Amino acid sequence: MKKNKGNSRWKAMGKALKMELREHKSSFLVYVILRALVICVMILQIFNRNFENVFLCILTLILLIVPSFIQVNLKIEFPTGLEIILLFFIFAAEILGEIQAYYIKIPEWDTALHTTNGFLMAAIGFSLVDILNRNERFSIKLSPLYVSLGAFCFSMTIGVVWEFFEFAMDRFFGLDMQKDTVVHSISSVMLDPAGGNHPAVIRDITDVVINGESLGLGGYLDIGLIDTMQDLFVNFIGAAVFSVIGYFYVKNRGKGKFTGRLIPRPKKKEHDYLKQVQREEDTE
Repeated sequence: MKKNKGNSRWKAMGKALKMELREHKSSFLVYVILRALVICVMILQIFNRNFENVFLCILTLILLIVPSFIQVNLKIEFPTGLEIILLFFIFAAEILGEIQAYYIKIPEWDTALHTTNGFLMAAIGFSLVDILNRNERFSIKLSPLYVSLGAFCFSMTIGVVWEFFEFAMDRFFGLDMQKDTVVHSISSVMLDPAGGNHPAVIRDITDVVINGESLGLGGYLDIGLIDTMQDLFVNFIGAAVFSVIGYFYVKNRGKGKFTGRLIPRPKKKEHDYLKQVQREEDTE
């Protein structure tokens, strides 16, 4: 019985996801095109025996379904524009950024994506807090300032968790998701001749030699710290920008047309596809 219940839940979820994906023609078209491109890239990587990139392609295919999964389970409706931005963001981060090496070819690619991530996650966090705030079953009503603060904290938390993920992948799988930076000076208490807590500074570094070989980088190799802090800083900017926009949106209660196209809303009953599927199965 438990197996049957579990199978029926997954079947219902699958049907609901298909209905959700097809709800908006424009976002569904973008989804189909990006999915086809990812599959083509994956086939190419299989032929090249680059199985690390094959894994990234599989991960991307899963992530492309995540916006619909969130909408079905949390019963919120992403505006079409926001959903399309999310789909392009996933494709740009995994396929273009990692596999096509845009992170290396275009220096500002990583910065742009992390700024966008901060903005998008603030939008999602804002909607979750705002939906609860407007629900009549909850007696606590938050001011626009606290709703915006909740969105900001949600976005920053997602940004920090992502940096944890990058660190774990680099640490345990030998990747380089936390991109290295060449610097020309370092300051460290490890270099204090007296063994105290006074940082010793080395300036004008032009070369680093390891095991008798020059790295040829023209400076010292920072292993990911600067990249992590830059990512968190631009995430902060994206989150702060949307939080300010969201504050005025709540204060004026939805008068801004532009902001309204970016903020998810509670699903209408006729668009709650999971419930529809479950009802159909119950009547059968």
